[in-house]
Amino acid sequence: MKDLLRYDKMVEAALRNVVRQALTTAAEDGLPGAHHFYVTFRTKYPGVDIPDYLKSQYPQEMTIVLEHQFWDLEVRDEDFSVALSFHNKQEKLTIPFEAVSAFADPSVKFGLQFQENAGEEPEETLVAPPPEPPKTAESPKPGEVVALDAFRKKST
Repeated sequence: MKDLLRYDKMVEAALRNVVRQALTTAAEDGLPGAHHFYVTFRTKYPGVDIPDYLKSQYPQEMTIVLEHQFWDLEVRDEDFSVALSFHNKQEKLTIPFEAVSAFADPSVKFGLQFQENAGEEPEETLVAPPPEPPKTAESPKPGEVVALDAFRKKST
């Protein structure tokens, strides 16, 4: 049976909103106290915009750290962008929230891991209904009260 409500997508969206809110707070007010973020994202995901040399260095995933040296953090509904220093050169990265595979704030031991296919429609799987229990002469009729003594082991 197909899950029409797609709770998995609802949960993923809610957790990605946690990341969005944390980054929005950092963009508006800076990072409070000892907070700092590790953001891991899939570099080949559509909409990821990073320099080519970073894509070749990190062909699958890349983790960035937002702690002391980051600039121009902008958070939008679908993505965020930030400038970071690589080899003493500032580079702007744009990352869709759907590309994020993990988020952590080690200062408070908080972390999230996201499903890789969260944005994709899963293939429909056909599930066979569970087999009906075998009917015996002693099977109760629906709504009938049954004494448990009939099912207990008899001691000899």
